[in-house]
Amino acid sequence: MSDCLFCKIVNGDITPDIVYENEAVLAFRDINPRAPTHVLVIPKKHIPTLADLADDDTQLMGEIMQAAKKIAEQEGIADSGYRTVFNCKQDAGQEVYHIHLHVLGGRPMQWPPG
Repeated sequence: MSDCLFCKIVNGDITPDIVYENEAVLAFRDINPRAPTHVLVIPKKHIPTLADLADDDTQLMGEIMQAAKKIAEQEGIADSGYRTVFNCKQDAGQEVYHIHLHVLGGRPMQWPPG
């Protein structure tokens, strides 16, 4: 989608601080971090929200979760712990309508979140 910020990143029109990439996903540092480590993991395929997932996106979602695990290990937060968050639509705080997983760590997290 030409107006999607994350599609522009996937297409190379915008260059983020990339921390991980494979054929299915791209991960980069959030420009407004909420923790010392705050990485966004996005699929290279445009999917607006979790509600828009198709039955054949199951493997892609597994790729996103595997990427989160690898990022936590490479960022040094796997042992101390980290949080993963998907926001779905406006009331949940989704700002960019291209699904993305937040990987947050490097400090103690509070519960419940916001």
